[in-house]
Amino acid sequence: MKEENVILVDRNDNPIGLMPKMEAHEKALLHRAFSVFVMNDKGQTMLQQRAADKYHSPLLWTNTCCSHQREGETNIEAGKRRLREEMGFETELKELFSFIYKAPFDNGLTEHELDHVMMGRFNGTPNINPDEVADWKWMYPEEIKTDIEKSPEKYTAWFKIIFDRFYDHLIKTTAK
Repeated sequence: MKEENVILVDRNDNPIGLMPKMEAHEKALLHRAFSVFVMNDKGQTMLQQRAADKYHSPLLWTNTCCSHQREGETNIEAGKRRLREEMGFETELKELFSFIYKAPFDNGLTEHELDHVMMGRFNGTPNINPDEVADWKWMYPEEIKTDIEKSPEKYTAWFKIIFDRFYDHLIKTTAK
């Protein structure tokens, strides 16, 4: 299987080239990415536990799904594609915000991403892809926040960064 390219971007999200995913992570180059948060009608967030065979952060808990946009693909199209591939369901997505972060890993790779954060609604049971996902669960945002503070080692590096921003966004939008 051919390795996927990521879209290298400048700080304003302007594309500046393509590069194989592993090379971009080895060189810590800024590239476009997305993170999807799916919530149910109870206000819970669907988390996934990454599969044991993932090349970094195996068996750690993270947001519903995340990945990289393909050339010519919108953020929403990419989010819907990856939600289908990883979690086995479809839902409408809305883009909430984007930001840049950098997270180095113990294996020498670094996530340096301009991340587009999206949210969707779903009340069913996912049909997880075992090559991508080991497990899943619903948690209230307050429970996630408390658990990250208590046991940060159970969560991916990027999720801990993104969740703070997502939680702040939830608090601001529900306070209106």
